[in-house]
Amino acid sequence: MAAEKNGRDGGVQSLQRAFELLEHLADTGGEASLSELATLSGLPMPTIHRLIRTLVDLGYVRQNTNRRYALGARLIRLGENASMQFGSWARPLLAELVDEVGETANLAVLERDEVVYVAQVPSKHSMRMFTEVGRRLLPHGTGVGKAMLAHLPSDDVTALLARTGMPSYTEHTFTDQDALLRELAKIAQQGYALDEAEQELGVRCVAVAVPGAPVPAAVSVSGPSGRLTMEAVERIAPVVQRIANSLGSTLSQDGVTV
Repeated sequence: MAAEKNGRDGGVQSLQRAFELLEHLADTGGEASLSELATLSGLPMPTIHRLIRTLVDLGYVRQNTNRRYALGARLIRLGENASMQFGSWARPLLAELVDEVGETANLAVLERDEVVYVAQVPSKHSMRMFTEVGRRLLPHGTGVGKAMLAHLPSDDVTALLARTGMPSYTEHTFTDQDALLRELAKIAQQGYALDEAEQELGVRCVAVAVPGAPVPAAVSVSGPSGRLTMEAVERIAPVVQRIANSLGSTLSQDGVTV
């Protein structure tokens, strides 16, 4: 059997190309034809067909009835396990955040149009916020979700909202797309997002996107709005930003992947 050609940095070229095809499928937000993948990747059609058939046989890509291709179900287990490992790895930084601000700290990622909480370190207060690790919510109704959306291209945000809709969790949840887009612009400018009882009544949350993360991710601090006052937010927001930046720096230095 002939040896595989090496790709960039000595990697196996076919393996590199297969992963690039998976990335292209993810970037389409749904499905793509072979010709679209050829255009996106710049690879010849016979190469695309050979790689896609292998990925379909392995379950990492599925062929739909319209002969277009989408990410396969076998990737779900890999993604969920990687997200949870990411959360375990980040717990020391979340614990540092809790020690400094005294409120519950969370880490969430954006996965298949939903916010998934992958780690939490609870506050030491008897009255504290608790979000189950693994819980999924729509991003428009959470501080972490808005922090992540604020760093995505506006076209990607509107496409996501078209897929998910904007149901309300409380009477404070954003349910108007234009109002949410204005809020996201404000978040991008100020560097942090606030959840003002938009996901749960009586709860305020300060969230910051993790810069340089391989998938959208955000760190947050949440607590009762009576304790997490706007005066407290002014003190806490810079600390959350510092922890998010530390997490992003460590990711880029160590090559940690989600």
